Amino acid sequence: MTLPPPPHRRRHDDTFVPRSANRDVGATAVLGVVVDVPEPWAQLLVEWRTKCGDPQASVVPPHVTLLPPTEVAVADRSLIAAHLAGVARTHPPFEIHLRGTGTFRPVSEVVFVTVARGILDCERIATDVRSGPLARPLSFPYHPHVTVAHDVPTDALDMAAAELADLTATFPVAHFTEFEQLPNGAWSVARRYPLTGPARG
Repeated sequence: MTLPPPPHRRRHDDTFVPRSANRDVGATAVLGVVVDVPEPWAQLLVEWRTKCGDPQASVVPPHVTLLPPTEVAVADRSLIAAHLAGVARTHPPFEIHLRGTGTFRPVSEVVFVTVARGILDCERIATDVRSGPLARPLSFPYHPHVTVAHDVPTDALDMAAAELADLTATFPVAHFTEFEQLPNGAWSVARRYPLTGPARG
């Protein structure tokens, strides 16, 4: 029997999702919904994740999570797409400002780039995304961030935290993205949903 990891080693962003043991092959898919980090910062963060020795660097594009990886029935994909399109229609474009680093240690071995502005927008969208056909509990309270090092040696975590402490990036967010996890663990874009909701006063 495989035991769950001890609490201090729990994976904060649920990167790895165990599939249902009795599922039919091809009957389910693993989806995630995110705000993409655009260039030139995306490549910079990929390079940093690679430098830290994080094996997820090559398969997980830099992002702010709205829906952690979630197993769904393939038969529900049309319903899910309609749900996400409806969510996107109720939220306006917004701006994200990334600044400095933070960590979830000792609870989880993660160093991340901090979302300094755009937190409330991410929270609102994430709450709406995780409703209806995508309703699910979270392992931890929602905290928008961009992971740069995950489950790597302590010195690599410390390096990322220190050397990215002065990072700052600002970019507009005009859509969110649905990703599907491939058999090799990489993520493929399934669909992008434009944010077309009315501006907030």
